[in-house]
Amino acid sequence: MSSLKTNEKQILEKIFQMNEGYVLNFNDRTMEEFFRDDVGINIYDTQYTYASGSKANYIRGFWKVAGDPIIGKSIKKLIDYIENQILLGKLKREDFSQELIGRGKEISDTLLGIKSKDKEVKEEDFINREFRDVSIDKLGLDSAVSGVLQQRIGEIEKCLTNKSSLAVIFLCGSTLEGILLGIATKTPREFNQSSISPKDKSGKVKQFQEWSLNDFINVARDLSLLGEDVKKFSHALRDFRNYIHPYEQMASRFNPDEHTARICWQVLQAAIVQLSTNAI
Repeated sequence: MSSLKTNEKQILEKIFQMNEGYVLNFNDRTMEEFFRDDVGINIYDTQYTYASGSKANYIRGFWKVAGDPIIGKSIKKLIDYIENQILLGKLKREDFSQELIGRGKEISDTLLGIKSKDKEVKEEDFINREFRDVSIDKLGLDSAVSGVLQQRIGEIEKCLTNKSSLAVIFLCGSTLEGILLGIATKTPREFNQSSISPKDKSGKVKQFQEWSLNDFINVARDLSLLGEDVKKFSHALRDFRNYIHPYEQMASRFNPDEHTARICWQVLQAAIVQLSTNAI
């Protein structure tokens, strides 16, 4: 039995276009051949029979009973297949976002026991990454809250243009905290049941209003809602509340510059895209 989590399965189902019982552009014969030749299994073996017996359900049955290494291999091979089909013009590149494919590769690496290259992303590469389709609306939060958050995004862009670095950090930190609070409020069971949820002295999980931004980031990463890159480069954002107080800022010797502000903006954009893609 694999260690795939529910939200990881949902990500994989999105990548492999399994929502209507199909799997990518496979027919019964080509899917059988793919799993036989590239993965080394008979995907239509009776042990993988699940529900209606559609192509997608055979994949789901495979995920239920197979072990991590073979599932990890199959995910890697399927992503290789997608990229090859795009090159051949048989699948459309716009149907497969870079963030989504990246998460699929990360899941595969985890199952195979490989340290993901994404976890070692360099700061320069992260800053230069271009994020497309950054949309507050896709987070599925309350419309009133989404409106406020969108206004803040506009303010951040103005502050970046005016090189108001400290203001960018405040706004990015508070915006990300608001987004994560909204996500946690929508899915309280998952956030509360994480093994790293912050607890009080009695061992009880704290109310969300008592969580720090660092708590939200760590738990969202534990739930695979955020990538390691967001966690790695969010150090300035995590402590944004401290910098509101001049003496705290002075004590920590924190003097933000345009570079720091740009990292914080990248973290916020990456988080929005990842949370939209990896929604529970």
